[in-house]
Amino acid sequence: MTKVALVGSPNVGKSSLFNQLTKLYVSVSNYPGTTVSITRGKITIKDKIFEIMDTPGMYSFLPVTDEEKVSRKIIFEESPDIIVHVIDAKNLERMLPLTLQLMETKLNVILNLNIIDEAEKIGMIINTDLLEKELHIPVIQTVSTKGIGVLTLKDKLYELTTHHHA
Repeated sequence: MTKVALVGSPNVGKSSLFNQLTKLYVSVSNYPGTTVSITRGKITIKDKIFEIMDTPGMYSFLPVTDEEKVSRKIIFEESPDIIVHVIDAKNLERMLPLTLQLMETKLNVILNLNIIDEAEKIGMIINTDLLEKELHIPVIQTVSTKGIGVLTLKDKLYELTTHHHA
């Protein structure tokens, strides 16, 4: 089974993306020794089973809050096969440092530009191809509340498991 962790700051649409991906079969439990809850769900994409974890909001790898400590633990102790860094596309520059920190873990990272519709409304144009080239990781645009881009994300998750034998 491939483990996927959704990581990102609070209020970037991680939970709605999680709900779009998993739909059902969700379990919520507290992380051992904390009051921080972790939501997990299982999905099947084509012939593979994925466990999706919605991690608590984190701004950086230098944990300040209990939530960030738990997210960091999940990344380092559970070593997910794939990390999906969900960001608010409007705040790309502010959120990119965490993407770079995640990439340093040597885990598979997908950058998910969420709420892309709002970014476009304020006139932002994000060159996803260029971003992919510069970062050397997949970059996907989504509007999680509407389910836009979710299929693309699923395809990308599947693709990463077939190429990396996760």
